[in-house]
Amino acid sequence: MNKILYKEDSYTIIGKCFEVHNNLGAGFLEIVYKDALEYEFRKAGVPYQREKEYIVHYKDIILPHKFYADFVLYDKIILEVKAVSGIADEFIAQAINYLKVSDNKLALIEILVSFN
Repeated sequence: MNKILYKEDSYTIIGKCFEVHNNLGAGFLEIVYKDALEYEFRKAGVPYQREKEYIVHYKDIILPHKFYADFVLYDKIILEVKAVSGIADEFIAQAINYLKVSDNKLALIEILVSFN
């Protein structure tokens, strides 16, 4: 049987995502959902960093462009928030890239349906 990575912490994060979705519903911009998630994480005592910056190493240099993960929770789980009508391969690739540059092991993608 496969073990769920960071099971309790992941369930807490997902629960907060559901809480935001249940209260706001669909149609808002990503920034609104992120603000609501930040409120929920703070209220629940979930340790987080918002818009955490990651540099990209290439051979012997650091590239000038950086990645900014929407949230890093518990110092080990990346949460990428998307307000779109569906998941795209680009979102998965983005999450994988965040894992590469951060050395974290788990990234979650939260899709909040948007009508934009």
